[in-house]
Amino acid sequence: MRPSPGESQPRDFDLPGVAPSRQKRSRETTLALLRAGADMLRSRSLAELSIEALCTEVGATVGAFYSRFESKDAYFNALTALAARDGEQRLGDIRRPSPDTGLDKLCHIIVGGIIVWMRSHEGVLRAALQHDDTRPDKWTPFKALAKATTERATPLLLPAMGKGRKAAKTRTIAFGFQVVLGTLVNAILNDPGPLPLRSKEMETRLAGCLLLLLEAEL
Repeated sequence: MRPSPGESQPRDFDLPGVAPSRQKRSRETTLALLRAGADMLRSRSLAELSIEALCTEVGATVGAFYSRFESKDAYFNALTALAARDGEQRLGDIRRPSPDTGLDKLCHIIVGGIIVWMRSHEGVLRAALQHDDTRPDKWTPFKALAKATTERATPLLLPAMGKGRKAAKTRTIAFGFQVVLGTLVNAILNDPGPLPLRSKEMETRLAGCLLLLLEAEL
């Protein structure tokens, strides 16, 4: 597991609407506010996230919050930006274990990585989705990340699918990730069951679903 929001390096706070923190103690307070908010959003909506309750959680004053964040909206922007940055870094870390790695294992590696990231930022992702109706820009970074995930995974999966028919296979991979990501987004937003996001079975079945879609193309 990667660090949660707030455990990143100070450069991560070079964000619009967030005052830079040069002193260690001030950075620690900013980190604590980001960690606490990400955790609180797991069990409540963004509208229900009270700045007063957030500050009480970390032992900070409301004045300390607004000296760091221009507004609640700026604070949420920071949370979404940090979640997206973590996703980008995880994406860059995806490697094919060996040239002879089978399609089955690759599907499990890639789907498992996506789910681990979503679990790490579940509350922020849900809040961004719920906020999408009124502020569509909130979901834009994650849409771009979803596209980048497909583009990163395609050259890893294609060699395991054999030679020939590259365009058709590439299209199938893209649809496979649409199915995977759509299922996970629905689990975060609505949790319709039977499998919640945190179920190990969700990871196993989604990786198997992706594998079946790719094998069908073969």
